[in-house]
Amino acid sequence: MTPATIVRFARRYTFSASHRLHVDHLSTEANRAAFGKCNNPHGHGHNYVVQVMIAGPVDPATGMVLNMAALDSVVSRTVLDRFDHQNLNHDPLFAAQTSTTENLCREIFHLLAPLLQPVLLRSVRVEETENNFFEYSETIPALSAA
Repeated sequence: MTPATIVRFARRYTFSASHRLHVDHLSTEANRAAFGKCNNPHGHGHNYVVQVMIAGPVDPATGMVLNMAALDSVVSRTVLDRFDHQNLNHDPLFAAQTSTTENLCREIFHLLAPLLQPVLLRSVRVEETENNFFEYSETIPALSAA
């Protein structure tokens, strides 16, 4: 038996959202020191770019790891519809954590991973600006043809 060919495949998406980086238990001065202009009481926005990378065996019938339209549908329903043109601080995911892009990246991964099985969500990358990006992945289990 020939081992399955594992292929990684990534797709990019964009959404715009605002947030304020602020920790309630810190003083005004400590928040300003930690977050600078990102602690603006009125918030600020970003045009985020999200890259979703999946990995899996190539289906011999279709020649694909996953149909792009299926991936687009999951990402649209789960990420874009939820976050686009929203204030991240108002989302329940950020009720108990700061709405940093690090946390956003990790939360997007955890939202998508169970919805993409049996294909493996390898990583999520979020570009906040042209100079800043964040990437989250978990320990990758061994992929098999099963």
